[in-house]
Amino acid sequence: MTGLLAASPLAQPFFQHALLAGTSIAVASGLVGYFLVLRAQVFTGDALSHVAFTGAMAALAFGYDLRLGLFAATIAVALLFGALGRAARADDVVIGSVFSWILGLGAFFVTLYTTSRSTTNGNAGVSVLFGSIFGISAGSAVTAALVAAGICLTVLLIARPLLFATLDEAVAAARGVPVRLLGFGFLAVAGISAAEATQAVGSLLLLGLLAAPAGAATRLTDRPYRALALSAALAVLETWAGLFAAHAFPEIPPSFAIMAAATAVYVATFLIRRPATRTLTPAPAGA
Repeated sequence: MTGLLAASPLAQPFFQHALLAGTSIAVASGLVGYFLVLRAQVFTGDALSHVAFTGAMAALAFGYDLRLGLFAATIAVALLFGALGRAARADDVVIGSVFSWILGLGAFFVTLYTTSRSTTNGNAGVSVLFGSIFGISAGSAVTAALVAAGICLTVLLIARPLLFATLDEAVAAARGVPVRLLGFGFLAVAGISAAEATQAVGSLLLLGLLAAPAGAATRLTDRPYRALALSAALAVLETWAGLFAAHAFPEIPPSFAIMAAATAVYVATFLIRRPATRTLTPAPAGA
């Protein structure tokens, strides 16, 4: 019995840290991701996934903690998109060119870091790209949980007016809802969430953790608050499934396992047919 307990992943400190950080990040990503999908701002999540890598590498190249670069870059770009508004929806050529330039800049910072700074953390670029949740320390796990708790609390506090502004911006503004300020606040929270999620799945797969659970939730229910809760729950379950699968099969990276679970759930929603909404037809006159 003691041997079985010792072999359990829950008895291993590194797995406990990963589970704490992963669960916290998943809840935050599920809540934020739902509004990204509902507000048609998944493009913002895609942009943040590119920026996260470059920001982290820039911080390392100039001698700072990579998390500083992660948070600064993702929050700044998220707020930039808020300031640009609809003007940020450029054509595909511009988007592709800018994103390629951002990734190229990240590669430049990787080279600058490995050639001019200490190479003791030479795998930092790989960790940012693909995540390193099994290598997260106890202190970092607690920090991730606290940051995620702040994200969740903020999203829940603004959920009602944000939902109102999302569904009918003009009416919400007429009723006194600070639509623009609310949009800025939400995008700042999205930037923080993206920086946190990078630790779990890496910048390359960041968009999946933000979009896949939320996309599945919106396909399963039309009720906003139920979909919001379902998005967070699916993100947590998918993260757990990925962590346990990666522990059982060490050759599988945890970030890939998490995203494989998220993708499988999303694909499965296409096999589930929701009951058609019944429409009431008026009775004939005189009936």
